[in-house]
Amino acid sequence: MTSGISPASGRELSNPPSDGISNIRFSNHSDHLLVSSWDKGVRLYDASANVLRGEFMHGGPVLDCCFHDDSSGFSVGADNTVRRLVFNYNKEDILGRHDAPVRCVEYSYAAGQLITGSWDRTLKCWDPRGASGQERTVVGTYPQPERVYSLSLVGNRLVVATAGRHVNVYDLRNMSQPEQRRESSLKYQTRCVRCYPNGTGYALSSVEGRVAMEFFDLSEASQVKKYAFKCHRKSEVGRDIVYPVNAIAFHPIYGTFASGGCDGYVNVWDGNNKKRLYQYSKYPNSIAALSFSRDGHLLAVASSYTFEEGDKPHEPDAIYVRTVNEVEVKPKPKVYPNPPA
Repeated sequence: MTSGISPASGRELSNPPSDGISNIRFSNHSDHLLVSSWDKGVRLYDASANVLRGEFMHGGPVLDCCFHDDSSGFSVGADNTVRRLVFNYNKEDILGRHDAPVRCVEYSYAAGQLITGSWDRTLKCWDPRGASGQERTVVGTYPQPERVYSLSLVGNRLVVATAGRHVNVYDLRNMSQPEQRRESSLKYQTRCVRCYPNGTGYALSSVEGRVAMEFFDLSEASQVKKYAFKCHRKSEVGRDIVYPVNAIAFHPIYGTFASGGCDGYVNVWDGNNKKRLYQYSKYPNSIAALSFSRDGHLLAVASSYTFEEGDKPHEPDAIYVRTVNEVEVKPKPKVYPNPPA
């Protein structure tokens, strides 16, 4: 364990990345964890056994990664390249490229397609089965209003958050134009967007210590439910210190969610009842990424300096895997007063 960090932080994975961690993702099929890093590497861990199962080194910082199935995944990064990684054979295929660094990647099980978002202001959809030439793998290229910062999928819905506080909502079955064009309800730059597991909307976080809870249904009855709240802040000598909210991860069973900020804290929220359920003890660095395992029993936490204050000495980058107790993530039942006799 890192000095000064209690076991309450979780078990620290051995052989962590040597530079900033850009994302961590649990598999949908096991407790395997895929990790991308600025050290140009993608690593596959067995999070339960604390074993490094595989490693791929690329030509530049890796900005995102995701699973295809338990034996393969995808990575994107600063070398503008989209790759498929086959873990068992330590083999990689190049699916294709963007014209600028590729910031995010998602695999749609519903559509059987890979979706990438780039700072070249485009989304691209790929057929990963045709990794033999770019002309056979690109299904479509879709211009965006600005650089893509974050993507999230639920079913056939895709939410794209870009610079300039734009949010586009697509139906993967008809990508010709967005189903909805929105603007973030937060005043500052978007850092992360994640869809609700029940498919009704999305949570969006900003660099200014806030999270917005949004709904897809444009009816007045649904839109009246949207709200935003402040988080990842502290008061010091009468002034507020506000931190970016880098990460959001939804619990797959209960639909509650964890947020991680540059203050080093992970908070768990019940979005429906507008309550904080839990705050974990502080981590040594900014929280760069979060992921719940498929059954919600594990939470992976990337404690990794995100250079929000420039280059400065910081604790080593680390990944902690904590066992989740139900009390931390299960919504508390509303208590109604007893009716008068």
